[in-house]
Order: sequence, then C-alpha cells, then structure tokens
Amino acid sequence: MPPALTAVAGLTVGHWTDPAGATGCTVVLGPPDGMRAAAALRGRATGTRELDALDPRHLVGRADALLLTGGTAFGLGAADGVVRWLRERDRGFRVRAGLAIPIVPAAVIFDLGNTGHPPAWPGPDQGYLACEAAGLDVAEGSVGVGTGATVGKILGIERAMKGGVGTWAVQEGAVVVGALVVTNPVGDVRDATGAVLAGARAPGGGFADSVRGLAAGTPPFGTGPGQNTTLAVIATNADLDRIALAGLAHAASDALARRITPYGTVFDGDVTFAVTTAGVPPASPLQVEALAALVVPVAVERAVRLARGTAAVPGLADAS
Repeated sequence: MPPALTAVAGLTVGHWTDPAGATGCTVVLGPPDGMRAAAALRGRATGTRELDALDPRHLVGRADALLLTGGTAFGLGAADGVVRWLRERDRGFRVRAGLAIPIVPAAVIFDLGNTGHPPAWPGPDQGYLACEAAGLDVAEGSVGVGTGATVGKILGIERAMKGGVGTWAVQEGAVVVGALVVTNPVGDVRDATGAVLAGARAPGGGFADSVRGLAAGTPPFGTGPGQNTTLAVIATNADLDRIALAGLAHAASDALARRITPYGTVFDGDVTFAVTTAGVPPASPLQVEALAALVVPVAVERAVRLARGTAAVPGLADAS
C-alpha cells in the first residue's frame, strides 16, 4: 500500500460505503489514550459536532476519534455509533472511576441528491461499522465519506466531476506527517502546474475554470448553496501543543487553497483537523507545517485521480 495517514503510528482509518446511495463515512481512530487535536474552519457553510472540544482553552485535552461523513447534518448521527464503539472499549475522557466519555469531533460534506434516488446518509450503525473496519490500509477514491463527493459545480451537478478520498504521508528523520482529504468543493482541483485536473466541464469541451467563471459573474446556484465541502485530516507524531496544532491546521488549509480554486467559499463547509500522537520532538512547528505543504497536494490529487472510472455517482462515470 502507498504511504497513508496511518504512517503516523497509533492511527487507523475505517470506511463505510454505500455505493447505491452515493454516501458514506470515514473514521480516524486515535490510539487508546487519544490524540491531541485542533481544527481550522475555513469554509462558511460548515456542519460539525463537538468542535468546541478542540479549542485550546477547552477542558478536554484529547480526541478519541474523528468522523468525516456524508449526509450533511443528517450524517452527524453516525458519530453516535463511533461513540458507542469507543465506549465498549472504555476509551474516552475519564471523569471518574469506571466512566469514560468518548470525544468524537465530526464534520460533514453535502452529498445528498446526487443519485436521483431518495437521499441517503450514514447513521449510528454505519459509524460503528466504520470503526470495525478501521486498519492501517486506507482505501482511496469513491469510498467512505468520498463516495458521493463531486468537484466543480458552478455549472450544476450534471457538469461536475467525481471527487473522493485521497491520502499520503512523508517522513523526515523521525518526524512523520500524513494527510487524508475528501474533495467535494464547488471549485476545481488543480495539478502542480496550475492546470485544472478535475472541475466543472464546459459545454463546448474542456473545463469552465470556476474562478474565472465566478469572476465573470456566473451564479454558482446550479446545485444550490451549501452543497459542497472539502474536509482534511493532517496528522503527525511530532509533539506539538494545541496552539501549534491549530497553526498546522491552518497551514494545511493554505495548501488546500493552492490546489482547490476557489477554496473556503460561502458555499463550502471546509474544515481541516490536525492531530498528533506526540511521539517525537520536531525541529520546529514550521518543519511540520512545511511537511504538510508537501503531503496535502498529493492527497488532493489522489482523491480525484483514484475516483475516476468508478460509478459511485450515476451520471458522472464519464467525467474523467
């Protein structure tokens, strides 16, 4: 398997996938004693749960798992299944002897209505199954939370391309940094040269270029407001406090903005999580941020490249 978020020792990733409903969820499980975590909210149409627990001023110092889920606000119920899985294993914030409360921050993408069938979304049982499936091998493409993801929707869903889940990791000395990204933006995904790799397809062929279209006044209401979102998890074994982790989350978001254009719009619910198992000292927080700038673009590209040629979103199978 290629390098993945799970290159950070102690982390596992599990998917639950519903191809017929074009939805799913993905869980990142921390080690038994949890993981230090923070988040950056860059989109202005977010759907989240327990993000307040990631504030550096909050009493809770660690998260036990992260949930990335389809189904918009309905899909947040899948977190109940993650909590149940953790509770059965006595993992969580210990408030007194015999009682631990699992901490599971969650964020959603909007993937409803892409199939032409009644909307579907993950629930508690599906969140539990994603935990059961968690391991070191991380499937990519149209799986888990990326099953119904789409890219480039300024001209409507019928001219969008598939998004998906991608992951990558690098190591410098003892420091490991990994990223997992689900691409479901209103905008386009670009490659390292700046060319559009996946996005809104122009009626005459080629790509519409979402930024230029928006600049020219194209109204992005083919799919309605809020039906988009890029979610990311950046993970490391470097011993960063929660202030530095918040900086890492923003740095990873900056890397996303270099490959997804536009990024963080009023129609996107973009959230980036940053977590650490705190196993080794970094040269500096800037080292970890620089490593994040290397892995995030690869994860973004893999998300759309590996989603091509699949049929998880009917009508978009020819989008490659």
